[in-house]
Amino acid sequence: MSSELSLADHITLELRADIIGGRLLPGKALVEADLVLAYNASRNTIREALHRLGQEGLTRYVRHKGVMVRQPGAEQVRDLFKVRRTLELQAITAGRPLCEYQSDHMLEAIEVSQLAREREDWRAVATHSLRFHQHIVGLLSSQLFDEFFTTIVAQLRLVFSAAPDESRFQAPWLDRDRRIHELLVEGNRSGALEALGDYLDDSEQQLLAVFNPPARY
Repeated sequence: MSSELSLADHITLELRADIIGGRLLPGKALVEADLVLAYNASRNTIREALHRLGQEGLTRYVRHKGVMVRQPGAEQVRDLFKVRRTLELQAITAGRPLCEYQSDHMLEAIEVSQLAREREDWRAVATHSLRFHQHIVGLLSSQLFDEFFTTIVAQLRLVFSAAPDESRFQAPWLDRDRRIHELLVEGNRSGALEALGDYLDDSEQQLLAVFNPPARY
């Protein structure tokens, strides 16, 4: 264990990773007693970790139920996509040219997502697609942006989990991720910017439709 990170830090990181990986879904109760046993930690340490997750918008306290993984809503979707446009589009516009190792990381995320799609493991497809977009933000070469966007990714993962048919929702995005990567490799920033902008617009609209379905008459 790194001397720079406390036990509460590590627990926070692991719980956040479980959210990003789709292992902790919206509405899941995070029971203090269970976490104390799982992490061999004190209640104060667990409470500190849960408090941090709450500050990141990943958990909320529900009266008579305790701390639960947050169930997102339409307003959160809009806010998340404002952030995505700000960071991801800026990363392509003003970020450094794509290096070989960055391209390799992006391609690896795409290939792992492809394998997950072939297994019809749609949660994994979503997780690795989000990792691809983390690598886009990585073009800004900012540790602060990278850390901030990790929290955004965790919140997005909770939003994706709300889709009633995750297979239908996730199926189209892999090919579009691949196309964005191809345009970046070609050095076609304007093409990549347009493709990513359309991607974010379409993704936001589909997610908003989940939370605000059209009325039936």
